[in-house]
Amino acid sequence: MPISLDALQQQMPRIFAPWILALRVQPVHAEPGRLRLTMPLTPDLIHGGGVLCGQASMAAADTAMVLLMMSELGEFRPMTTVQLQTTFLRPVTGSELRIDARLLRQGRQLAFGQIDLLDDQDRLAVQATTTYALLST
Repeated sequence: MPISLDALQQQMPRIFAPWILALRVQPVHAEPGRLRLTMPLTPDLIHGGGVLCGQASMAAADTAMVLLMMSELGEFRPMTTVQLQTTFLRPVTGSELRIDARLLRQGRQLAFGQIDLLDDQDRLAVQATTTYALLST
């Protein structure tokens, strides 16, 4: 049973470290196999070159996949990132990042996803692919 956007938002403080919560990633739309989020581009995420730092982009992508998996599973289940490959296509400036996460395949133990980060002009800026392992409890 899918989990609501409000429930995802409410569970984030229980699951994520404080520095991830400081990214202010917010789920805004869900449908089967997909989750859209937004993240404000705050001054503390901008590096000396005046653009969003890559580490924040990767953390946003990784966080989006966890939330997508929660949405798909209907709850948080222990999981870990096995692989996160990130390609930076253009520098990100502006005021907000859009994050589109898509589940490519989910098996019993592994899940594969793609996460696109778009700038506030709807241009693809960062693309990540990821593999997650669902852990036994």
